[in-house]
Amino acid sequence: MRKKGAMQKSKQWNVKAALRLAGLFHFLHSCGSGCLLPFLTLYFRNLGLSAAMIGIIMASKHLLALLWRPFSSVLARQYDKRRAVIVGSLLSSAVVVLTLLLFPSTGSQAESGQCNTSQPNADPTTILERTMVPSQSNATVYSINQTSVSTEPSVEVTTLVSSNWSARGLKTLKKPEQEEDPHSEFLGSLKIMDARHQMFFLVLIVMGLWELMATPLEWTADDGLYEYLDFVDATDHYNSVKVWKPLGAAFGNCVVGVLVTSLFCLIGTTLEFYSYTVFMILTIPTAALLPIYLRKRERPTSGGFKALQLVHGNLQAILCATTVVLMGMVSSAVSDFLLWHMQDCGGTEIHMGISLALAHLSQTGFALFAGRLSRFLKCHGWLLVLAVVSLALQSLYYSFLWGPWAVIPAQLLAGFSTGALWWSVTLQSEDIATPGTEKTILRLFEVLSLELGAAFGSLAAGFVVQKFGVQVLFQGTAVTLALWSSALAVLKWKIPRQRRINYSRLLAADTEMSESESDQEKDWLETAMEDDARGINKWTADKS
Repeated sequence: MRKKGAMQKSKQWNVKAALRLAGLFHFLHSCGSGCLLPFLTLYFRNLGLSAAMIGIIMASKHLLALLWRPFSSVLARQYDKRRAVIVGSLLSSAVVVLTLLLFPSTGSQAESGQCNTSQPNADPTTILERTMVPSQSNATVYSINQTSVSTEPSVEVTTLVSSNWSARGLKTLKKPEQEEDPHSEFLGSLKIMDARHQMFFLVLIVMGLWELMATPLEWTADDGLYEYLDFVDATDHYNSVKVWKPLGAAFGNCVVGVLVTSLFCLIGTTLEFYSYTVFMILTIPTAALLPIYLRKRERPTSGGFKALQLVHGNLQAILCATTVVLMGMVSSAVSDFLLWHMQDCGGTEIHMGISLALAHLSQTGFALFAGRLSRFLKCHGWLLVLAVVSLALQSLYYSFLWGPWAVIPAQLLAGFSTGALWWSVTLQSEDIATPGTEKTILRLFEVLSLELGAAFGSLAAGFVVQKFGVQVLFQGTAVTLALWSSALAVLKWKIPRQRRINYSRLLAADTEMSESESDQEKDWLETAMEDDARGINKWTADKS
């Protein structure tokens, strides 16, 4: 009877269909993010922004997400507006991001050889190489070379302001004295700046607005799905949806890499923005049907503060938190400027897209043997050490790149750096969690790494690249991680592992065991009664 009721409940809620729909939602959304987010720093470089400016922009993006994401998630839950928030976030972010295309480049681009092949004097054997001019504007230019990247001496790139830019009233020319004081308003203060600083502040404003629109989506969608699965007693299927995120990002990386390289002569790198917008719009129908459990209005819980207390009260958890912040700093620095380095080595978007996709696939594949590796190391804490060492090796390898395809071996190590990191962090969260706090503790670690650590990493990396160059950045991060991995190994060995008893899991296991024993007893009793009935019938027949 109990099994029949469970089957009716599953049919009524159709958990499998809900999981498929949620997987499609995350796949499409991650495709859009993969089309644009990794390539933003390259686009800003093309606009003529310096490394330090780009570091400030990316750090501001992470800090804004750190503050706005949890607050928006609580508001959406409190007022039961999750679906409206998700759809609104998709639509508004798809529109706002296109504003960045209105800004003209303050650098100059030469005509590429591939775009000029129709001319009679063009040599069909020439190779398009995108090289970095070491000038003040850090602009990307294109040169035609027979065998290798041009090594012409540094040149000054003239700062240009297009007619469209001037039409918006943002001229860099000095105004006559008869005009009003430019300090009277914000736009007036921009007029006294050079074109690069004007561009920097405008991009910073648009990126902040875009982040406000896009940030609420992820937590709001995840919370709605988790509470839906919790209501139908299917939370054990929640993690199966997460695999679609890296797969979608890998697909987006590859698609935009191939398309931008193939169609660069027609529309340039703007295809990355249009691809993002298209995927966000395609995600809206799935968001409208996304399974979300609507609950009555409740007072906000203090789950975040409880998670902080649990982490603060465990030395192993504090060590893990320190590590994820450091790993977040290094990962952010690498992701912001690795594509710069690949571009300087002659790489194009197809090289970058494929290499980024391989990193995502490597992280996904790590889960297939992570359990056996953890048992081999006898403690998931040593997976944390393995992650730090792997990222240190990646950073060191990046500093010695000699060509765009040479990055692939290091990208395959992403499974042992990023993949091992989050596998270890997940197990650490389970060790210290009390009933109902596992998800909150894991989310706390994610915020420390992906937002707080990433903000510090982007900010520091921008100034290091501006002052010393990309190679010094990678070598410095490799040395830092190598030192921390040694200290981490010693501390892991010295600090005893404290594991909290999770009574909810014991209760669930005991319930399953009790149900199994009850079924066995029921089967034994039914068998005995049937045998006894057969015996009585046989005795009655013999007697008659």
